[in-house]
Amino acid sequence: MIVSASYRTDIPAFYGGWFMNRFRAGWAKAVNPYGGQVSTIPLRVGVDGFVFWTRNIGPFQPALDEIRATGLPFMVQYTVTGYPRALESSVIEPDRSVALMAGLAARHGPRAVVWRYDPILLTSLTPPDWHRENFARLAAGLAGMVDEVSVSFAQAYRKTGRNLAAAARTHGFSWTDPPPETKRELLRELAELAAAQGMALTVCSQPDLLVAGIGPSHCVDARRLEDVAAGWGSPRPVKARLKGNRPGCLCYESRDLGDYDSCPHGCVYCYAVSAQAQAKRRRSRHDPDGEFLIPPPYPAPPSGPSLL
Repeated sequence: MIVSASYRTDIPAFYGGWFMNRFRAGWAKAVNPYGGQVSTIPLRVGVDGFVFWTRNIGPFQPALDEIRATGLPFMVQYTVTGYPRALESSVIEPDRSVALMAGLAARHGPRAVVWRYDPILLTSLTPPDWHRENFARLAAGLAGMVDEVSVSFAQAYRKTGRNLAAAARTHGFSWTDPPPETKRELLRELAELAAAQGMALTVCSQPDLLVAGIGPSHCVDARRLEDVAAGWGSPRPVKARLKGNRPGCLCYESRDLGDYDSCPHGCVYCYAVSAQAQAKRRRSRHDPDGEFLIPPPYPAPPSGPSLL
């Protein structure tokens, strides 16, 4: 089983102490965000590897060393977009992220980290020319450190659209969802820029945008985890089947430990946060010594089947 931590929130940046407490205990509890069932998820026995999702791996670097010492492989999906503060108010500077990614690749191998330039958001602050220049600069900084960059275009989910509209009013910008051919043309250009730096550009969960020379992303990637383990001199199979989380997703099956509405990075385009005030309130309830990332606000619903 692969454990994802987490596409719902940034565990390495904000909840690393909790994760390591649960890792040492060997299990954690998580609430299904759609049905409310509680599951006990193993973090040692029966685990094939981990996928960490973050915008700041800095606080979590000692944890990665401890996890690696157990022989369990991991990969890091590392988001670096370099957007203006009107769009992402509290993320670390992109140059700092590039330096941290370089350290990850040097210490754990280039297969252990994937760059996410995700989502691509077209606004009056970030038009196509801005993306070409910004992407080229970041790609040049990451040359030789990563072999893949995963992208997708922002989608106007209800809460995403609401948050973008509010930010646009506050900061005086406009945003648009361009037609597919405009997106494909930008992807072709970004793919050329990536290839010039030794990276393959892949597209996450948007198969309608694929063109010749651009493949789909496998963000939770069993084969990459196997490569990481082999690069550490401890090859091991990762037993997981392809089972996407949504239409167009080609991730391998995993269990996610995260909670929506708990990340304070302040990205106005984020699908996982309905409102920053809500994220800050929920984070204030976090107990690093607790079983749950965010404890249920009422007596926990009946447990689902334990995976231990």
